[in-house]
Amino acid sequence: MSTASPTARAETFLPGPILLLGAPGVGKGTQAKALMAAYGIPQISTGDILRANIAHGTDLGKRAKSLMDQGQLVADDIVNGMVATRLQAPDVTRGFILDGYPRTRQQAGFMETLLTSQQPSAESAASDGLHLPLVAVNIAVDEDELLRRITGRRSCVVCKHIYNIYSHPPKAAGICDFDGSPLEQRSDDTESAFHERMKEYRAKTQDVIQYFSQKTGQFETVNGDKPVEQVTAAIEAALLRLRTSKR
Repeated sequence: MSTASPTARAETFLPGPILLLGAPGVGKGTQAKALMAAYGIPQISTGDILRANIAHGTDLGKRAKSLMDQGQLVADDIVNGMVATRLQAPDVTRGFILDGYPRTRQQAGFMETLLTSQQPSAESAASDGLHLPLVAVNIAVDEDELLRRITGRRSCVVCKHIYNIYSHPPKAAGICDFDGSPLEQRSDDTESAFHERMKEYRAKTQDVIQYFSQKTGQFETVNGDKPVEQVTAAIEAALLRLRTSKR
């Protein structure tokens, strides 16, 4: 992975819109933070956008809250509208990382259409990443390893330091190395919860992976079963190939 500063790297590489894909536990959040630091681009989380719209009482936020209060899923058109509004902000012009979106083929198609309609001016074309196609990088990890990552995860109740009883255990079982406080397991880090999340992933996200895998020059898979820094380097190499490939 390059050690160049975010400013220097942003001047030499235009990341454009990026989608990180992969099953629960592959490290999408960790890798998104690394790319944000590397290229100086924002991570766009649909969860954050949804909460902000509800908090500010926007029309889309009111519609979303009404559905959520009824125990219903927020409709695609509402989520799409929120994302479209977010992409009008000036911090996304060189690129951005999508988090939690698109989750369906319909959302993926909407995003591609939206980006296609974003035509840069002649003055900004060289530095405007919004005109670039959305590229997707799939982080692949064996399901058994994912199960160990998630069910083995423990965190300190005080300092929040994270351990894994399989790959990074504390010196004393159930006790934090730093302050001696007990470790806890999140309620959704159980094996049954993992299998439910995997079921939802197969039903929804894998369809998005298939959607992008059929698009030449817009999709690559990297091995996520390596140290974090090596996975980051693999993702950056994939992005470079995708952005320089001829379509």
